[in-house]
Amino acid sequence: MPKILTEQDKEDFRRRLCEVAEKLFSQKGLEAVSMRQIASALNVSAMTPYHYFQDKDDILAAVRARGFERFATALESASQRAEDLRTRGFAIAGAYLDFALGSPDTYKLMFDLNQSSDRDYPELAAASARAKSPTHAWVREMIAAKVFKGEAEEIGDMYWASIHGAVVLELAGKMPPGSARRVQKTFAKTLFNGLRAEV
Repeated sequence: MPKILTEQDKEDFRRRLCEVAEKLFSQKGLEAVSMRQIASALNVSAMTPYHYFQDKDDILAAVRARGFERFATALESASQRAEDLRTRGFAIAGAYLDFALGSPDTYKLMFDLNQSSDRDYPELAAASARAKSPTHAWVREMIAAKVFKGEAEEIGDMYWASIHGAVVLELAGKMPPGSARRVQKTFAKTLFNGLRAEV
């Protein structure tokens, strides 16, 4: 008699499948990985992954969502640990850099451009939005405290983009190791000076 799977069993298998798929995507590249290879790595039948995911794009979206959830947790923790409002931005940026440079394969998968739109996957869209939230929340507080002046979403996006750009350049070997942290600190100081509210 076949075992009746509980919801926890199903979630555990989905998690394990995503972990295996992430390794394969990172090692071989997205195009080179097939559903059959994922099944083989899990030691299950070729059809088993289809009971949990529609196709490879569906798996990739789940892998990316899980990456963004871990990323968001790191940024939220850094934000909560910051001593005060003024240092919170540096704490968030530090956590961003730690995650991206410490888990480069995961980070690259999260932001790979050759993927379906996040809008096609609500779980992925929600995780991505959660990851951006600490930065934008901090900017809104800085404006409310009259430290910054300007539009919160635009400033938050600019701060996020500056870190992302520095990370991508370093990971691509276009800047030497350590450059992303140096560039981010310089940008943050420039940002603070340029957006400082008039007293």
